[in-house]
Amino acid sequence: MKVLIVGSGGREHAIAAGVAKSRKVDEIFCAPGNAGIAEIAKCVEIGAMEFEKLVSFAKEEQIDLVVVGMDDPLVGGLVDLLEAEGIRTFGPRKNAAILEGSKAFSKNLMKKYQIPTAAYETFTDSKEAIQYLETAKFPIVLKADGLALGKGVLICNTLEEAKEGVKSLMLDKKFGTAGNEIVIEEFMTGREVSVLSFVDGKTIKTMTSAQDHKRAGDGDTGLNTGGMGTFSPSPFYTKEVEAFCNQHIYQATVDAMRQEGREFKGIIFFGLMLTEEGPKVLEYNARFGDPEAQVVLPRMKSDLVEVMEACIDGTLDQVDLQFEDNAAVCVVLASDGYPVSYEKGFPIQGLEKFQDQDTYYCFHAGTALKDGKIVTNGGRVLGITAKGKDLKEARANAYAATDWIQFENKYMRHDIGKAIDEA
Repeated sequence: MKVLIVGSGGREHAIAAGVAKSRKVDEIFCAPGNAGIAEIAKCVEIGAMEFEKLVSFAKEEQIDLVVVGMDDPLVGGLVDLLEAEGIRTFGPRKNAAILEGSKAFSKNLMKKYQIPTAAYETFTDSKEAIQYLETAKFPIVLKADGLALGKGVLICNTLEEAKEGVKSLMLDKKFGTAGNEIVIEEFMTGREVSVLSFVDGKTIKTMTSAQDHKRAGDGDTGLNTGGMGTFSPSPFYTKEVEAFCNQHIYQATVDAMRQEGREFKGIIFFGLMLTEEGPKVLEYNARFGDPEAQVVLPRMKSDLVEVMEACIDGTLDQVDLQFEDNAAVCVVLASDGYPVSYEKGFPIQGLEKFQDQDTYYCFHAGTALKDGKIVTNGGRVLGITAKGKDLKEARANAYAATDWIQFENKYMRHDIGKAIDEA
């Protein structure tokens, strides 16, 4: 069969690598892809938001399965357009992708169906938001309602910071229309855990757990980024936590969406906070996490394409979803200055060392092919992933592998997975 993957980052590279292992797949395309994806798929110069071109390409090439990796095209309704043309597509339709597309929607859904989450209020008027903050307890969290590249969340320690945050999101439109409405919620403390799941509208099957590191600097300092690294599984995601989430969060979310007439098929990413009162939902995403996919998918034993097709067909209950009994750690190699400003176009050395190895992976995020050489082309450049028998071994392997890669401006955190040592 022919598969088209929509997207261009490390997540899409991890998806492509998983799809390539499927015995059902003959040919892979990626739009627009990147220099690493080009080694296992044919990259086509169509942007992820060029819906008409994507539909035309899928029809012309007689694509059997489209996998939409990114949030913007999902929230924008690409799945609906492809399905209208009879093209099998993995990912939620527009009316279900709102689970990620609107934080106000997801918070209201959780309140209505009693799914554990932080206390909150929503605002469309900046003056009302500031009035509320004047009586609030700090620290407090401000969230842009819409998509903001994973960066529309502000943790404010003082009233002044919070007022500035409201101005930035709602008046200065730092994230465009994403800040037309904001959610103000209580600041929760505890361990964060990410759990990805496959959903077919009725049945949900969770994958192995993971935890990412959002801040740019060591010790969780600096600005929020799209993710500087991750590890899987999380030692803090115990059997007791899993049992609670199965009962009160996972199936409850799938059932709530169906109840609302928004049947969800695809991936639900649960961002959880393990608080003293028990696990609570921090956020939902409607697709694989990035860089969570880079540690979860390499550990997946089941055929990725077969599981995706079961989600589309509503037969996920017949799938035995299996993962390797090991661990993986991903360290992101970024361009120095990310996420604010950085240079790109630097040649990358050492990529050949990752070929034909089952322990080490190099997922391309921001790379391009220029004059026959692979060069840096973004803030997050590569995701260096390694497996090991346990988290400590995987972490040691991943950091050893980061030394194989050299490029000017290379930057990384040195404490990815350090929480492992505290578990």
